[in-house]
Amino acid sequence: MTEPLVDLQDCVHERAAGSDRFRLAVERFTLCPGDQIALVGPSGCGKSTTLDLLSLIVAPTRAGRFTLRMPQAGTLAGTLAEPVDVMALWRHGARDRLTALRAAHMGYVLQTGGLVPFLSVRENVLLTRRALGLPCPGPAVTLMETLGVAELGRRLPRQISIGQRQRVAIARALAHQPAVILADEPTASLDPSLAEGTMKLLSAVARFQKAALVVVTHDHRLAERTGLTVVECRTGAGASVVRHDSARAEAAA
Repeated sequence: MTEPLVDLQDCVHERAAGSDRFRLAVERFTLCPGDQIALVGPSGCGKSTTLDLLSLIVAPTRAGRFTLRMPQAGTLAGTLAEPVDVMALWRHGARDRLTALRAAHMGYVLQTGGLVPFLSVRENVLLTRRALGLPCPGPAVTLMETLGVAELGRRLPRQISIGQRQRVAIARALAHQPAVILADEPTASLDPSLAEGTMKLLSAVARFQKAALVVVTHDHRLAERTGLTVVECRTGAGASVVRHDSARAEAAA
């Protein structure tokens, strides 16, 4: 039976800035190990906000259900811990717990890489493992070799190309072997040939680690060519709407 890592139902996020109001309704969103999702839609429709909800950065205004069920340490591979009620953590202001969950179980790839400029490529990749107290280098060396950046280990981010920086960012996001990988427009700053290669590498490495992957992208065709399941963020009736039921969860139901 495949239990979802992430399970949202009737989750709403609202914000207002002056007269401008935005409402995102996640009617249903389940994410299981091995899922590979591309969130697509026009600018401003709520794709990145959905990613921020999933990554526990932004609080829902309300939710019928928002649970996480992450791998349990010290058990057989694939064994999940008891569900964590994320909405309850937000209500009680448990930001430290939310931060700990995100750091331990999620990897995030920013559009611009987000590398620390004064750390070497190698130290950037090892950053999360060191912060979590994990043995170093762990799988980092193999990841860097797979992504073609192993020979750049001693260089600073400014000394490598934009495409190389994105691959280093992917290695950093995966180095602590998270259960969920989130990527916000990871290929937007790359030319088309580099974008396709980078997206395919991200997908392949996530699949190898048996992690779930959610990518925000404006490139519908690239997502399809990479083999990602395309989920549209639809706009209309005063709200943006997202819905995705994992095929793995449905098969297990």
